[in-house]
Order: sequence, then structure tokens, then C-alpha cells
Amino acid sequence: MKHLFLFLFLSTISFLSTSQIKLNGAVVIGQFDKPEDRYSVEVNLTEMLTQAGIKTMPSLNLLKQGADPLILANDTIQKELLKGGYNTFIIANVRGYDKTFKISKNVVSLKEVLDMTSIYHLYRDEATSVTLEFSFFREGKLIFRDIVKLGNVSNRDAVVKKFRKKMPKLIAKWKA
Repeated sequence: MKHLFLFLFLSTISFLSTSQIKLNGAVVIGQFDKPEDRYSVEVNLTEMLTQAGIKTMPSLNLLKQGADPLILANDTIQKELLKGGYNTFIIANVRGYDKTFKISKNVVSLKEVLDMTSIYHLYRDEATSVTLEFSFFREGKLIFRDIVKLGNVSNRDAVVKKFRKKMPKLIAKWKA
């Protein structure tokens, strides 16, 4: 029984670490404490994904300001999005303010992630780096995670600038 559990755990980890997810239609959800951080990440990531030829929509187009993001886990909304060509949810959030952060190994559902709140800002005073994590969900299940480390940042604008500079290479990997 222990061996079966270990095998399943390792299979899940190796499945999550594959670098090609063949992204073709996605809804971008930013989990940030400040609405302006959420807006910045969602809009910039949506724009870059669209430029890469991936059909993308920010969650800001689906949710009214202050609405509960758990609405997106609703089966009816997911079916409508699927009909529109959006088969993936990308959750973007701050992993931490250090370059040593690694990709999270916790396997959670879309509903669980949407129910979480973020206490992190896109930039924090006295931080010189920010690590962002992207979690990809299809059919409510986690299929992939990736991170981007943004170093030598001194303010919020520098974070956004580094984000826009580093993301095209990462997006090319997601699209492959």
C-alpha cells in the first residue's frame, strides 16, 4: 500500500512538472491583495498571451468588482467558457519576495484555490525580488505550475517592467 501511494504521488509530481501544456484558450485570474495589482497582472498577462496567439480573457471581464471569484468554479460558467474556447484557468499570485522560492507541490482544486485569499502585494517595500507563481487548471483540476523570478526590483513599476520582459519566453514554453 505504501508503494502504491508513493508511485501515485511521484506520478502526480512528474505530471505537474511537464513543461508543455499546449495552452490555447485561457482565463487569467490574478490573486492579489490590491485591486490595482490584480488589474496590472491580469491585463498584462492577457495582452502577452493574446500576442502569442493564445485566446485569453482576464477574469475582470467575467467578475464585477468585489464579486466572489468562487463563481468561476461554477459548472455552468465553466461550460459556457469551454464553448467559447477557454479550457484553462491560469491563477497568478505572488509566491514570495525572495529568489529561493520553488514551485509549490500542493495539489489543490480550482475551487480551493479560488477560495484562498492573498495577503501579498505585487511589490513590497524593501524587497529586491518577487517570485510569481502560475497555476493552470482544466476541468477544475491542477495540471501544471510554473514560476517566474523577478530580481533587482525597487518599486511596483519595475516589477511590471521585468514581468513584461521575462514572460514571452515562459509563454512560448506554455504554448508549445
